[in-house]
Amino acid sequence: MIRKFILIAAMTVPTLTFAEEPARDAILADYAKQAGQVDTAFTRFSAERGEALFRTDWVGGDPRTPSCTSCHTDNPRGPGRNAKTGRPIDPVAVSVNAARFTNRDDVEKQFGRDCKSVMGRACTALEKGDYITFMMGQ
Repeated sequence: MIRKFILIAAMTVPTLTFAEEPARDAILADYAKQAGQVDTAFTRFSAERGEALFRTDWVGGDPRTPSCTSCHTDNPRGPGRNAKTGRPIDPVAVSVNAARFTNRDDVEKQFGRDCKSVMGRACTALEKGDYITFMMGQ
């Protein structure tokens, strides 16, 4: 009887859909517009490309941060630590940190600093959108 109640209760709890965060959706829409202006064949962001970006060891950036995992670890759901300063970093995965990628200024500040540190260059709008899309599924 109790198991049946728990199952029914679990089925009636609303499911959170992180993709439906208006601020994050607006940021992604801006990146999609920018990506479409650069590449007319652009159709959508890809979590697979975002994961590849997250896990790739890049050449050209700071040798202390060859990949996003240098600070965010292999598990984006867990806390990280800044490889340069040792400062703790909140999880980057949206499922654990629902505020991630919801403040446009913070998003641009983070990408501006981190892309240069990891990749040695600015991220493209496509890369930013792919990265956020990957993190929305984590």
